[in-house]
Amino acid sequence: MHESVDEKNVRARLYPSIEPFDRRMIDAGDGHMLYVEQSGNPTGVPVVVLHGGPGGGCSPAMRRFFNPRHYRIILFDQRGCGRSKPFASVENNTTWDLVRDIETIRNELQITSWHVFGGSWGATLSLIYAITHPEPVRSMTLRGVFLGRQTELDWFYGGGAGAFWPDIWERFLDPIPKAEHNDLVSAYNKRLFGTDDAEALKCAQAWTAWENTLASIQSEGNFYIPNDAFCRAFARLENHYFHNRLFLESDNFILENSATISHIPTRIVQGRFDMICPPVSAHELATAMEKAELQIVGLSGHALSEPRISAALAEIMDDIALQA
Repeated sequence: MHESVDEKNVRARLYPSIEPFDRRMIDAGDGHMLYVEQSGNPTGVPVVVLHGGPGGGCSPAMRRFFNPRHYRIILFDQRGCGRSKPFASVENNTTWDLVRDIETIRNELQITSWHVFGGSWGATLSLIYAITHPEPVRSMTLRGVFLGRQTELDWFYGGGAGAFWPDIWERFLDPIPKAEHNDLVSAYNKRLFGTDDAEALKCAQAWTAWENTLASIQSEGNFYIPNDAFCRAFARLENHYFHNRLFLESDNFILENSATISHIPTRIVQGRFDMICPPVSAHELATAMEKAELQIVGLSGHALSEPRISAALAEIMDDIALQA
């Protein structure tokens, strides 16, 4: 397969993958141990990377957006994710627990202030963290903005995105009886946390594949199902958060509190054809924040790996490094 011009450009922009100089498990309390790694320059400018989901995890590819000579790159797996323990646990696992975890990591690593980099749910968590702890946040770089509102959940789990992907939507509906199609988050919750292990796995696979299949603009509609362990963790954690409305005090929590963070330089990269997190949320956020800049990227969907999105994010982090 030949590389496109965009793919060649992004390969040139991203930094080579480097091995961490530090890996550790940090005790977050409540029975949770967090996997944390540092790479790049040990004395460089700190940047913390918040992965998506809820229920995803960090990966070596996430180190590649940052000049390793300039940045001290901090990645971690959120509660229940990746190499953090206990795996797939929803006990003591809320948005506010994750916010406290970010501060625990910052204090453990003796960091005074840092740049915050997050996409999708990672963008949501970045914003909530900054609202509650604005002092340590030097800047935010966000991708695929999700504000955690019911309208956004309705879009993705209520048929909005399904109108564009009707064949894949049917496969997402398949494990749920038609009588429960009016509230699919609750219907999936009942089964993902039920006593029938076979049904729980089938639902975890369908839940995960629905999102994975729509992530990239290059998707041909193959119902992509990762390994069983990942599906169980991702579906349980994501559904747990959405079923509980992200544990936020109000439906529009982030925009209602945007004045608290309007002074923080914020760069937003948004795929024009993002089927998971439509651009309207990124536009509303940028409008509400005085120092926010929105870059809507054409011919791009939701995924971090989208070539034009990757290139834009790398360019932003290089620009921030030059301004330091």
